Amino acid sequence: MTYITAGPSNGGPIRTGVVGYGLAGKVFHCPFIEASPEFSLDFIATNDPERRRQASRDYPRAAIVADANELLKHVADLDLVVLASPPGAHLEQGSAFLDKGVGVVVDKPFAASVTEAEELISKAEEVQRPLAVFQNRRWDGDFLTVKKILAAGELGEVYQFESSFEHWAPKTESRWQDVTPAALGGGVAYDLGSHLIDQALVLFGPVSAVRADLRTVREGGGNDDASYIELTHESGVRSRLWMSRVGAQPGPRFRVLGTAGAYVSYGLDGQEPALAAGILPTDERYGTEPAETWGTLGVSAPGYPAPSKVPTERGNYPAFYRGVAAAVQGTGPVPVEPHEALEVVKILERIHSEPQQP
Repeated sequence: MTYITAGPSNGGPIRTGVVGYGLAGKVFHCPFIEASPEFSLDFIATNDPERRRQASRDYPRAAIVADANELLKHVADLDLVVLASPPGAHLEQGSAFLDKGVGVVVDKPFAASVTEAEELISKAEEVQRPLAVFQNRRWDGDFLTVKKILAAGELGEVYQFESSFEHWAPKTESRWQDVTPAALGGGVAYDLGSHLIDQALVLFGPVSAVRADLRTVREGGGNDDASYIELTHESGVRSRLWMSRVGAQPGPRFRVLGTAGAYVSYGLDGQEPALAAGILPTDERYGTEPAETWGTLGVSAPGYPAPSKVPTERGNYPAFYRGVAAAVQGTGPVPVEPHEALEVVKILERIHSEPQQP
């Protein structure tokens, strides 16, 4: 998808506003915008008093405004807006900024429904402004390692891909993932499942069949919080995906099975905790993984050498915003096409409307 853009109207850095200063805005967006010379972080929109104070301390040069509506009053000073807001707000907010000629980055989940995702894509095509979806887990170090191993053909013919994203949060919280109805994009399948489905589609292509088990196991929890999704790809590979907020002892992050061997890795990519600890993307340590966390490649069976450690590729979330800069400047495509993100929403909507037991 190509959009016609004129680049930043001031001829300088891409003037950027971020809507929301929760986990997404604070950890996944603002640090990259601030660290890149191609961007300037000019506005942060949040109406939470503590988050307003924190944003002001973290980014004293940015103007702190109440919400997206107030930010809309400053569109003459913006080239790009990042929506780090709940998915139910993405259509209204994204359309409003696109209508004003501002490019948009939308955090995942892309939208709360297929209809809303399609409307947002149509709006971007109509006004010919960039629209990108923040599927940052395409640049996880372990995922990049899987891509490298598959490209080298080291597993033979892959027939099964297993992926899990589990953590321990046994009590429901006030975060939108827990309290927003599934019809508006709430729940662990929409939240973490958006990453796992996207990664599976990137690796193995379109799907021919889907089935799922969406469970709510926490007391007082209304949304799914321990779910399983199975995708049968047209390529013949079967992806088995687990996502949970009650994973007291998580299983492998990746387990990729082929006719010539397997790759297995444990633990989540380290970029999120590094960012949360204040390590900037410009730090030489950023994106690197210690040897003890590396996955293994080979066969665990009598008569075969023990599986070998495989160095984890360097995590590279900054690549997303380099792609966004190119799209805004009119020199390249968006790093994640919205039509690709639409396919993820189609699967999520399908499993919520017709959940099936695996």
